[in-house]
Amino acid sequence: MSAIDAATAPDLGAREPGLTCPSCGAGGLVVFHEQAEIPVHSVRLVDTFQEARDFPRGSLRLGFCEGCGFITNTAYDPGPQDYAVAYEETQGFSPRFREFSRELAARWVDRYDLRGKHVLEIGSGKGEFLVDMCELGVAGGVGIDPSYVEGRLTSPAAKRITFLNEYYSEAHAPLTGDAVVCRHTLEHIHQTGELVRTVKRSLEGRDSTVVLFELPDVLRVLREVAFWDVYYEHCSYFTPGSLARLFRQNGFDVLDLELDYDGQYILIECRQSDGVPSGPLALEEDPSEVADAVRGFRYSLAATRRRWRDELASARAEGRRTVIWGAGSKGVSFLTTLGVQEEIEYAVDVNPFKHDKFMAGTGQRVVAPEFLREYRPDVVIVMNPIYLEEIGAQLAAMDLAPRLVAV
Repeated sequence: MSAIDAATAPDLGAREPGLTCPSCGAGGLVVFHEQAEIPVHSVRLVDTFQEARDFPRGSLRLGFCEGCGFITNTAYDPGPQDYAVAYEETQGFSPRFREFSRELAARWVDRYDLRGKHVLEIGSGKGEFLVDMCELGVAGGVGIDPSYVEGRLTSPAAKRITFLNEYYSEAHAPLTGDAVVCRHTLEHIHQTGELVRTVKRSLEGRDSTVVLFELPDVLRVLREVAFWDVYYEHCSYFTPGSLARLFRQNGFDVLDLELDYDGQYILIECRQSDGVPSGPLALEEDPSEVADAVRGFRYSLAATRRRWRDELASARAEGRRTVIWGAGSKGVSFLTTLGVQEEIEYAVDVNPFKHDKFMAGTGQRVVAPEFLREYRPDVVIVMNPIYLEEIGAQLAAMDLAPRLVAV
């Protein structure tokens, strides 16, 4: 926020003594943002328009912990969710994302000398990352994820991996190898401290095992007022500092902490502590910085939503065709938060498994990029700016030149 904004910004929100932080255990969370009637899943494959409109809903009620900087959905209920049913989370059809994922796999394999060793991945999705690691020299691994789909992997390296269609639990401790990897899963876990402690217990007698996590950075979301990055599936929101504090509190040394993927993702690398806690790293912010970002988000959210609604309404009134590119969680949150219906008819996605499905909540049909040859949109809203160059190239190859707008 600017100095003027800071002077007129709202306070943090309503402090509720009965709410406890699932990360550090402190009481008295501050509730700063609420939203009702949002889809409980964002990347579920939905077969019909009516099913999309009738999709199960939940509430968002974000609470901020002033002690550690963690943010949680205090209204979260896991009951309506099932990650084992038609769940299509992979970003692996994007060349840009595949390049990043492959580079990260190589970095971790090299940095922690994982060639010839074994890896356990918690929340392994469709298995692409474990396959990358095995192609780069890892001897084998175990992937645990209820959404895994048999037969999607074609690499010979997949034969060295055992995939379990299950949720990770204490029972998987004997499977822990030389590294525990967990990418874009912790943000889906409400009791974050419990998960980290479960991982810690699995390391008994394995002092050399490295623990490697990746997840979104909420500090960026707050500062950019990126409301499309806030949704029901993500019940837990970390900053670099709050993530490092969680691991240290539960007996880990934080070896490295960094931001990657254009600053969108936090990477944390840990080992069991020898009893002497590691000191803060350069990237770790103080919870007071997160509090300032929370105030800025509260101050600017209404205007940001209003601006997007006005832009979409103007485009429709002028007869301009608008689509979103990215039929995943960001797209679902963008459409449902704005209440978009007639303003946008289609959502574009490169993942062929999403084509001719419908967006949960609002019901836009998901189409392949090639559909745009005939539809010829005037405006394409890109749901992640990191894909602007990739999407622009695809549009140019189809002889299309719509206005590209990144959220």
